[in-house]
Parts: sequence; C-alpha cells; structure tokens
Amino acid sequence: MPTILGQNQYGKAENRVVRITRDGDTHHIKDLNVSVALSGDMDDVHYSGSNANVLPTDTTKNTVFAFAKKYGIESAEQFGIHLARHFVSSQEPIRIARIRIEEYSWERIETSGGNSRFIGADEVKHSFVRKGQETRTAQITYDGEQWEVISGLKELSVLNSTNSEFWGYVKDEYTTLKEAHDRVLATDVSAKWRYNWTSDEARMPNWEKSYEQARKHMLEAFAETYSLSLQQTLYQMGSRIINSRSEIDEIRFSLPNNHHFLVDLEPFGLKNDTADGAVYFAADRPYGLIEATVLRDGVEPRIPVDLTNL
Repeated sequence: MPTILGQNQYGKAENRVVRITRDGDTHHIKDLNVSVALSGDMDDVHYSGSNANVLPTDTTKNTVFAFAKKYGIESAEQFGIHLARHFVSSQEPIRIARIRIEEYSWERIETSGGNSRFIGADEVKHSFVRKGQETRTAQITYDGEQWEVISGLKELSVLNSTNSEFWGYVKDEYTTLKEAHDRVLATDVSAKWRYNWTSDEARMPNWEKSYEQARKHMLEAFAETYSLSLQQTLYQMGSRIINSRSEIDEIRFSLPNNHHFLVDLEPFGLKNDTADGAVYFAADRPYGLIEATVLRDGVEPRIPVDLTNL
C-alpha cells in the first residue's frame, strides 16, 4: 500500500445547547457551542468503509443535549469533563475524546425597581472593556487516564486611552511611523490557559471561580501597566495570572494591536493634541499581531503555538 493513515478524528461540531435552570422566579442560563472530536481504533472505517467501530456523530450530538439535562451545566469545563469521560469509558474503540466549548454570556437586565448598582474603578479611570462581548472557551481532552484542560476567552476588547508609549524602535529607509509618548493602546484579547490538574486523584479546580479570577487579573494587569510596548503588557497580563492562580501553569496570548492614529486636523486650523483630548482614526487593518506564551518557571509548554490546532 503506497499510503498509510495518519492522525484522524471525527465527531459532531458546533452543537448549540442552551440550558435554562429555574430557581423559583429566578432563572439562570448557560449558552454553549459544543464540538466533539473522537479518535482511536478507526483504521477500518478509513481503509474499507467498515463502520463497526464508529459511534455516529448524530449520537454524539444527542449525548450533548441529554447530558445538559442529566447533569446540568455547572461550568463549561465540568460539562466537557462529563462528556469526555463518557465517550472514552463507554466506547472501547475510542482512545481520546476532545471537547471544545464556546460559552456565550448573558447578563440579567435590571428593572427600574431593582436594586441595581454601578460598579466602577476608583483609581484607574482610563481603561475600558466592551461589556459582554467576549466569548469564553474551553478544551477538555481525556485519554482514559490523564486530563488536559485548557480554558480561555476571545474577542475581549480592551483599551487604554493613555499611559502607553512607543519609541526607540529600529528605523530604516522604509520607516514612516512617528514615535509616540502618549498613545492609545487597544487590542482584542484571545487567550488560552492550561491547568495543572491532570488526574481524577487530584482536587479539581473551581472552574467558574478560576475563570472569573483569571479574567480579573488579566484586566487589572492591562489597566495598571504603564506600557512601553504591547509585548510588555502581554507579559504582565500573563505573569499576573500565573502568580495569582496556582492552578494555572501556562497561558498563551494572541493580541492584535488595534491602531489608533491621530487625525491631522491642521488643514482645518485645529490642533489635535492628546493633552487636551484628541480625535483618532481607528484602523482595523492592517494591524500588528503580538503573540507569546507565559509559563510558570520549570514548566514545559503544551499549548500549541498555532491556536487552530486539530
């Protein structure tokens, strides 16, 4: 045979499941997009077309919805753990199950008669997060013995309107960018962090609290870092999370530099100076793309450099 079969997997992608929990008149919602990928003893189905070892992808879809009812959705990670354990333990040909989940957040709408309160920063007043825009992510992989849980988020838009500079860089005959000593720093954060929990014998993290705290430390580091480069801010964000959360060993960021350029208003007799508030042109492309992994000292990296890994 001139060819052989390489890495392979199959499953049902993007099962959109919404679980409503009713606590009297108070309802809670979990909105997930769940993708299942299974791999194992699947040579025959590729070579001869025999489906003897194939669990239909329609069955994996049904399992997602049934488990949402049977177990509820405590967290994206816990739900993925239930699914991965089921597929590996119930199907002998399946050796590895990988569950990828995106979670879409819903915020409760406060009515005019409610006790709503505004929560704001007392010290930092130049940092902003676009409310409710990010998507939470989770990837759970199980081989029957070891777990790998990688959580994260994407499309978290943040902006510092000051406390950012960019100067002292290499210049050549093609350099036109002017040095900036007071600039807007903006990005859409995509981040994935890996937990050091790998065994059922160890205590499982509190997934909901861990996610909330990782996000909080990420935003605090972004706001509190006087930035001379987006790379510096990235490293501070990752270091803050790892130093604050003992259950996390590794975090990888992909940060586009969403450029905001001062508009030339001199032709109109207007001075566009950052000192008294300025007008910017927000360029969506091309953009700088800053990517790096931050690790706990002594830990080997496991999150793929290419976050679109199979």
